[in-house]
Formats: sequence, C-alpha cells, structure tokens
Amino acid sequence: MTVSERAHELAMAAAQAAADKKAQDIVIIDVGDQLAITDAFVLAAAPNERQVLAIVDAIEERLLELPEKAKPVRREGQRGGRWVLLDYVDIVVHVQHTEEREFYALDRLWKDCPQIPFVDRDLADSAAGTAAAE
Repeated sequence: MTVSERAHELAMAAAQAAADKKAQDIVIIDVGDQLAITDAFVLAAAPNERQVLAIVDAIEERLLELPEKAKPVRREGQRGGRWVLLDYVDIVVHVQHTEEREFYALDRLWKDCPQIPFVDRDLADSAAGTAAAE
C-alpha cells in the first residue's frame, strides 16, 4: 500500500462521513503508484442530487473536525449536484449520483489499483451486537 498515514486517515474519515449520510457503494482506491498528484480516491454514490450534496457537506465537516483540519483545495461540480469532486491533495473524493457512478465506472477504470478496506462503523457495531446476543 502506498498511501501515506495522513491520506489513510483522511480517506477513512471521508468514507465514514459518507456512510453516516447513507452513501452507497463506498470504495477507497489506492492510486498512489499510478498518480503523482494524490494517494487515494474515495468514491461514493447517492440516488439523488440532494443526498449527493448532503454527503459532500458531511465529508467537509468531518475533515474539518480532525485534529489536523483538512479543507479541500479544489471543489468541482457543486452546482449540479450530480458529481462533486473534493480535492484534498492527499485524497480526492468523488461523490456521484448513482447514474453517473454506473456510467463512468471509476472503480473499473482503476481496477488495477488496490482497494483499501473500509467497513462502516455502524455495520461493524451492529454485527458485533448481533454476535454478542447469540
């Protein structure tokens, strides 16, 4: 894995913020060996424009709450709400409408790059609670 510790921290925080807002198909891709401009992509989808924008807002808020605050150096696509890109230098976050996610298939485009495992904290907690109850 070529992602820096900082990129890993940002990617996990962004992915969890997206999951907290019910994002779908959250994937973190280690692109550090293929791109010199960033270490990882965080991909997330939502079924409508309003939710795309809510996920973007949640990610920005979460990364500002980190001990070493992170603000995007570039933001694209905010107006349309179909695909918003947040560039944090160490990571680039793509929050896409479900249709754009399927059409552009960034996961397949970067399939040669390793994925960084992400498990939604709420799903892990509920699975642990179910296992404890048995």
